[in-house]
Amino acid sequence: MTLLANSLVDGFSKSNGIGQGIVVVQIVASVVMVAAIIGKWRELGYVARATRRFLRDFTSGQNALEYYFTRRPTVASGLELIYKATCERLLKLLPPEVRSSLGGHMPVGGSASILNKHEVELVRGTCEHILDEEEIRLEHGMGVIATVVTLSPMLGLLGTVWGVLDAFYEMGSSGSANLATIAPSISSALVTTVVGLLVAIPGVVAFSRMNAVIRNLTSDMDGFADELIGRITCEFQKGAD
Repeated sequence: MTLLANSLVDGFSKSNGIGQGIVVVQIVASVVMVAAIIGKWRELGYVARATRRFLRDFTSGQNALEYYFTRRPTVASGLELIYKATCERLLKLLPPEVRSSLGGHMPVGGSASILNKHEVELVRGTCEHILDEEEIRLEHGMGVIATVVTLSPMLGLLGTVWGVLDAFYEMGSSGSANLATIAPSISSALVTTVVGLLVAIPGVVAFSRMNAVIRNLTSDMDGFADELIGRITCEFQKGAD
């Protein structure tokens, strides 16, 4: 490890201005990527815990609106935001007397089945719209990581090719093909590629792991949205039974 670090430092010091500039850009990009990874990990961990807690509490309820009236959901997770927006849309469509009875935490029965198919579709539309927004929000920040992971090796390759071109130009100008003359230039040209790979490899690992977590959360949100609309349809739509 020490030998590698010494080789990189020595190669960087002997690189041309283009190579050194590319390495600086790669290092700055790696700092940005690490900050994005740490922030995203914390966000996903918080959302995952809030999601599990919400699903446990919601599924223990007897009807679709019980959690809304007893817990007053916040926006701790995407599921709670989906649920809150959907319930608010549903309540706006219900007659005042029905809303009053539900406010007393009364279980929803067949007597409350007063929404027609089009009104239920309006509720479904609200639910799906918020669902789409939350899925997009889960992806927020991943683009920064993907950009750094993709561009760092490409910049490294550019720096290496540029350095090799300079090395061959110097060799042609001096008229000498001595290995001792060209080897240091080739070695310094490879520094940008090595740095690019050192930045990209951990980024790929983190990106893949976070993508798996996001897919799981997205699957939970899709399943919850289907269950919520199903409950609303059974409890409130005319002729649903």
